[in-house]
Amino acid sequence: MTEAMHALWMDEALALARKALDHEEVPVGAVVVKDGVVIGRGFNTVILDQDPTAHAEIKALRAAAQHVGNYRLPGCDLYVTLEPCPMCAGALVNARLRTIIFGARDPKAGAGGSLFQVLKNPLLNHQCDILEGIGAEQSAQMLKDFFKARRR
Repeated sequence: MTEAMHALWMDEALALARKALDHEEVPVGAVVVKDGVVIGRGFNTVILDQDPTAHAEIKALRAAAQHVGNYRLPGCDLYVTLEPCPMCAGALVNARLRTIIFGARDPKAGAGGSLFQVLKNPLLNHQCDILEGIGAEQSAQMLKDFFKARRR
C-alpha cells in the first residue's frame, strides 16, 4: 500500500473523528478497508449510546463483519486515529485483521505498544501488523483540543 493510500484512508478516519466531536464524544474515527474499499466505518459514541463498547474500532468492525457476513476479517486493514485500547485491540486480534494503522499513540491506554502489546503478542493465536504515525499530528491535535476544552 502506498503512502498516499494510507493518507487517504486516514483522512476518512479523521473525518469520522470530527463526527464524534459533533456529538461531544472523544474524537476517534476508524475505517476497515478490504481490497481498496472501505467496508466498515465507526466513530466514538460511548456517551451517545450509553455503551462502554461503542468505540470507533468496535463500530467499524461490526459494520465490516455485517458487510462480509463473517465475524472474521482476514485480509482487512483498520485505520484509526488513536492507538487502540486493550478492549479494541483484543477485538481486532479476534477478528484476524491484517494490519492496524493508527495515528496518535495513547501512552495511558494504548495496546499497540505504548502501554501494552496486545496486537502483536506472540502468546495469542493471531498477531496484527502495526503501522503507526499516519495522520498522527492531526489526530493528536484534535484530541488535545477536545480535552483542553473539556477542562475549562
